[in-house]
Amino acid sequence: MKPVDQIQNEIISEFAVLDGDMEMTVFYIMELGQKLPVMNEVDKTDDNIVKGCQSKVWLTARLENGNVYFEADSNTAITKGLVSLLIRIFNHQTPEAILNADLYFMNKIGMERFIGTQRSNGFAAMIKQMKLYALAFKTKKELAGE
Repeated sequence: MKPVDQIQNEIISEFAVLDGDMEMTVFYIMELGQKLPVMNEVDKTDDNIVKGCQSKVWLTARLENGNVYFEADSNTAITKGLVSLLIRIFNHQTPEAILNADLYFMNKIGMERFIGTQRSNGFAAMIKQMKLYALAFKTKKELAGE
């Protein structure tokens, strides 16, 4: 898998093509959400809802062969697109890589201009939840002596 920073730089390049066009940027984010693999309906439970998001966001994670794999969905197109960006960055990464990741792509693409305060808080909650999953997997590995 590509390193977190390389994936972030690819995202920055993709958004640079949009040249700050607000409408095109929002449309592109919604398009990214449409490409997110369909989440199994049985995983859309209250236990999997990310707390702190204005929209409903369901997020699950599993550890396989030392890497974390996320699945997510949302009831709004923009939020689904935002979580798809995080999944693109964090999927297939080790728990350590997720925990040590410095996410800078949001500032570089000027995300705060088009998602607003409420969505910003929700986005931060999604990041926090993904890092909590990574911490749980890392702790579990350490306790197992791996």
